[in-house]
Amino acid sequence: MRKIYAFESKCLGCGLCEIYCRTAHSRSKDIVKTHKRESITSAIVVEEILSSSTISYFALQCRHCENPKCIKACISGAMYKDDNGVVRNNKEKCVGCLSCVLVCPFGAIKKNDDGKTVSKCDLCVDSGEPFCIKNCPNAAIKFLSEDEARVLK
Repeated sequence: MRKIYAFESKCLGCGLCEIYCRTAHSRSKDIVKTHKRESITSAIVVEEILSSSTISYFALQCRHCENPKCIKACISGAMYKDDNGVVRNNKEKCVGCLSCVLVCPFGAIKKNDDGKTVSKCDLCVDSGEPFCIKNCPNAAIKFLSEDEARVLK
């Protein structure tokens, strides 16, 4: 299965991955309308690391774990793994208990602005390649298999 891998040494901290993630999951699919009018929580977040005199950035998103704790913790069955191994969230079933948020070891599941559901990376499975990757200006995030990632790290 291909996953998103973050390359901290290339990340500029620009946040375009977050913007395009929100746009991809918006009703309008328009970057300006999404930003101005729609309240969409990004499933990818740019984190900042401060160490001595340097600042580094990296993109944080769902790791689509082999044995996801979020699925085990979900009381409504909203979290599930699809046939391709992608951990998904059915917002219709989500009751907003936030158990998945609490057990995610990476902090990759976020409470939506509506306060009733959660957001997590779905790898843009319905669109092919994830929008965050397509729009990263410095190729700091890539969509790779584990073997491809091992070669690049």
